[in-house]
Amino acid sequence: MEGLEPKKLALIRILQILRKYSDYDHPMLQEEIAEKLESDYSIVLERKAISRNIKLLGEAGYSIASSRAGVYLDEREFEDAELRMLIDGVLSSKHITAKHSKDLIEKLCSMSNKYFRSHISHVYSVNDWSKTDNQALFYNIELIDQAIDSRVQLKFDYNKYGLDKKLHKTYTNRVSPYQLILHNQRYYLMCYNEHFKNLNFYRVDRITNMTIDERPATPIKKVPGYESGINYKELSSALPYMYTDKLQPVEFIVNISVIDQVIDWFGTDIRIIKRDDQTATVSLKASINAMEHWAMQYINHVEVTKPTELRNRIKETLKKAEEKYR
Repeated sequence: MEGLEPKKLALIRILQILRKYSDYDHPMLQEEIAEKLESDYSIVLERKAISRNIKLLGEAGYSIASSRAGVYLDEREFEDAELRMLIDGVLSSKHITAKHSKDLIEKLCSMSNKYFRSHISHVYSVNDWSKTDNQALFYNIELIDQAIDSRVQLKFDYNKYGLDKKLHKTYTNRVSPYQLILHNQRYYLMCYNEHFKNLNFYRVDRITNMTIDERPATPIKKVPGYESGINYKELSSALPYMYTDKLQPVEFIVNISVIDQVIDWFGTDIRIIKRDDQTATVSLKASINAMEHWAMQYINHVEVTKPTELRNRIKETLKKAEEKYR
């Protein structure tokens, strides 16, 4: 490092050295700390001063462990396993661009020591993952948070992919925002469309040209069906896909072999009655539109029995599909 740093910075620099170079498997002798102080920060410090600073760090609450082999930082803000989970979450999040994903992963890696990075080989394969191309995602999230806090409306363009694999504007919306929801690895904006007068879920990675509209937002309790506010537990379990139609009682027969997947989708607040060794009847409340989509996904394992409207819609879909594949 060019130039000399004042010795009064030594306490902070020793902490940084321990964070970067030490752990249980890599303790550091005071001589090694002295070498890093000089090579990385141009600070020359005697052994006694280093020992005194390490003791001060311990008194300040940092967990500094020691052994015959040296000292090391015993506790960090995040354990390596926790960082791996966060990194995997960033990688699998399709709503984050490849560039933002790489930047976030670099920041997460910096919260451990230099040895952690060598174990995260997939950090450098982020471009191989399916990611959005919308660079405005994080800016959109900031605007949404600001509008929700200020209880004002938002305006934005909503886009869809075309045959050229690029996003194209479909229409402009003015909405009252209520909540950001992470669902199926996508961020959705839960809001009230002021033009169509209905509740909608818009994928945040499909939104561009977002601005804050200073008109007051429509309170959620004035939206039909939400007079008591938002039931987040109901939202997460009753909407396997982000449709906004009214929740209705649904009943279906399911193979017991896929009960675990049913619970993955709808949670444990559902009624399950065993029919025989192979099947069970499941009762719950859900969006009819979402259930039609879900039931088709599990068509070999699920038979919808109620309501009749949903059963008939699935029959009609199957009939059209049979004609296509005849």
